[in-house]
Amino acid sequence: MDEESQAFFDAQRKLNFPPERNYLAAHIMLFHQLPNEAATYHVLTSVNQVPFTLAVTGLMNLGAGVAYRIESEELNLLHRSLSKQFTLIPQDRQGFRPHVTIMNKTTPEAARALIAELSDDFKPFTFRATGLDLWTYLDGPWRFEQHFPFR
Repeated sequence: MDEESQAFFDAQRKLNFPPERNYLAAHIMLFHQLPNEAATYHVLTSVNQVPFTLAVTGLMNLGAGVAYRIESEELNLLHRSLSKQFTLIPQDRQGFRPHVTIMNKTTPEAARALIAELSDDFKPFTFRATGLDLWTYLDGPWRFEQHFPFR
């Protein structure tokens, strides 16, 4: 995402995410798991996408967490296109609900309290998608693999 929006969402995570679980910068997860093979890099390198606008339309209760709800037809089209090129795990076939998580692995009470607090001043806003990042999960922490910028 654009630098200003990245800084905003990262600050929200720093304020609200349990520090021992905040391994990553703010992001929109397109897939939980892709094949760890050269073909994955080839597909992501081949993405022919220009930067586009995403709308933050509200807050989502994740049960034990909170996220900003994201809406974008371009993002949905990109996700559908990429979905056709990979064998997806069951979790990634359940439907795509784009969001940026700012609190997770807490309690339902803490999530409800944060939603109430943020809802008081929430106004929809937009930001720019600028590329894709690929990460590897290492049973807790993550390792950055590669950035695939949009053209």
